[in-house]
Amino acid sequence: MEKKKVAFICVHNSCRSQIAEALGKHLAGDVIESYSAGTETKPQINQDAVRLMKEIYGIDMEANGQRSKFISELPEVDMAISMGCNVCCPFIGRAFDDNWGLEDPTGKSDEEFKSVINQIEKKICELKRIILLP
Repeated sequence: MEKKKVAFICVHNSCRSQIAEALGKHLAGDVIESYSAGTETKPQINQDAVRLMKEIYGIDMEANGQRSKFISELPEVDMAISMGCNVCCPFIGRAFDDNWGLEDPTGKSDEEFKSVINQIEKKICELKRIILLP
């Protein structure tokens, strides 16, 4: 089976979409190629996200080459998923296949961050299950 290319999109591409890219690679890398991007970028990935992903999964997003990227840097993808911008989500040249409606945990407690990370993990596992359906 050829892997589906999945883009996780958020305005700044610094937190939720980065977590989704990392968890997509970690939990579903056998069926999807994970990417993330936004219409704006940040100088670095959200450091709380980096710290908690290392703590929970042993994933070092920065050491693995993840960085904040523009939508124009994406390859052509099979699926595009919005993280839930709560504003006008970026247009990437095609319709979104899903909107996960996740709250941005930036600046919030570790518990709130972990809740969002857990939601993303569940959604990645569900996405993998859907892709594997015959």
